[in-house]
Amino acid sequence: MGHREELLKGAKKALLEKGYARTTARDIVALSGTNLASIGYHYGSTDALMTAAMLSAMEEWGDALGRALSEPGDGDADPMLDFWRRVIRSIQTDRPLWLASVEVALQAEYNPALREQLAAGVRAGRSGMAAMLSGVPEDQVDDATARSLGSVQMALMSGVLTQWLTDPAHAPSAEDIVAGIRALSGLTRPSTA
Repeated sequence: MGHREELLKGAKKALLEKGYARTTARDIVALSGTNLASIGYHYGSTDALMTAAMLSAMEEWGDALGRALSEPGDGDADPMLDFWRRVIRSIQTDRPLWLASVEVALQAEYNPALREQLAAGVRAGRSGMAAMLSGVPEDQVDDATARSLGSVQMALMSGVLTQWLTDPAHAPSAEDIVAGIRALSGLTRPSTA
């Protein structure tokens, strides 16, 4: 593995261990076994390297989430309950990746290139979530379904993630989440249009 790859590997490790804001060029060099000059030569700046590390970490997070959501269920007859159990299990087992996803969103505010790449990932995530929940192949999910079903599912996941990252001892269980979703759906009123 060359210096470029070692730097990226070291930056990702630092991102997951220390977070974006607390990682320094010296941290990356120490974890990668390279030197400070390599950062400028291969990436142009520490910020550019950290952006590449965040994007790579988000790709790994997406892969980990995809695996978690596609693994066989717990045998529960309720697919919604099974889904939320897998999400919570992923938050517990892949905590550094989920934390990195939150930090990436915050850093995107100050990094237009990162923001656009993250936005593209969100758009794809909506479609993927809608496909998974509706049982329709992703290339057949229409925009309205992606924006409604996919967006709401992602919003629910973000809220559950926040609770599990900040207060896991009191965060909702899969059963709590499903009961809440069902209670919300019972509150809907028909349109009077």
